[in-house]
Amino acid sequence: MVFRTLPPRPSRAAARRAGQRRSMGRLGRYVAVLVLLGVGLGQQAQASTGELAPKHVMFKRGSGQSQSNPPPSGVRAGKGGNGITYHSGPIILGTTNAYIIWYGTPPTSSTQGIVTDFLGSVGGSPYFNINTTYYNGASVGVSNAVHYAGDTTTTAPFGTTLTDAGVQAVVSSAISSGRLPKDANGVYFVLTSSDVKESSGFLTQYCGWHTHGTIVGSDIKYSFVGDPTGPNQSACEAQATSPNGNPGADAMVSVIAHELEESVTDPDLNAWYDNRGYENADKCAWTFGTTTTMSNGAKYNMSMTPPGGVSTKFLIQQNWVNASGGSCATKY
Repeated sequence: MVFRTLPPRPSRAAARRAGQRRSMGRLGRYVAVLVLLGVGLGQQAQASTGELAPKHVMFKRGSGQSQSNPPPSGVRAGKGGNGITYHSGPIILGTTNAYIIWYGTPPTSSTQGIVTDFLGSVGGSPYFNINTTYYNGASVGVSNAVHYAGDTTTTAPFGTTLTDAGVQAVVSSAISSGRLPKDANGVYFVLTSSDVKESSGFLTQYCGWHTHGTIVGSDIKYSFVGDPTGPNQSACEAQATSPNGNPGADAMVSVIAHELEESVTDPDLNAWYDNRGYENADKCAWTFGTTTTMSNGAKYNMSMTPPGGVSTKFLIQQNWVNASGGSCATKY
């Protein structure tokens, strides 16, 4: 048998003091809980005011993004025809200004040249002219005008694995710091190097996406496109041998084209899409029309020349023509 010595019984005065200490302790813990709850509610309120708009993705190759897919739930019918309908939202009118934010390892001169040659020459081309078949509620159409307005480079201040919120933070930082101007008629492309990941599904689900958000007080349109170079690059490139000897950059250009035309015709995700939720470029994803084979085996389907530059060959996906019943094409 084990005997335990009990502590002496405290006096009534000591008991009252101990009771007061316990009451104060409980009150302190109660106040602490309220403080923590208040902090948590403040953080929740802050998060709710900074909620991200939905993004619209370009699915990777082989994902089944085609005209045979059933419509997603919640998609409403709209006005229009030709296989795609208008849902009353805004489009980008006038000249669209394209900005680049290179994120991660700085691009090689080859990558930079290929991408900027495309953005510097796509405006006024028969390819971008397809987008003039899209119009707003006042029957004012998209202009065949794209201006490459400049770029900036930043070396991964938000880490080498970006979230969707991180992508928006990259855009916000570039604008708020003055490295790029705030432009409601712009589309800001966050182009990541091959060593940067996007945690919501780059290369496993999609190759790029576009959305919009309130940044520095304005509705800003922006897009994510990653360099697919690496073991999974076939998910986001149409061919291993490319027209410009840089498969990663050449693959990015086709995705940039996809996101650019969707950003112009459906910038806030409430303008032009079909009964499955597909935007114009989705309807023609991973189709290229008539191609020509180069001596190195690479295929291309268009050549473009930026002002003061030289002709560059590209393999760019087709886009949906909103006329004559609708069809995929590389020019209009």
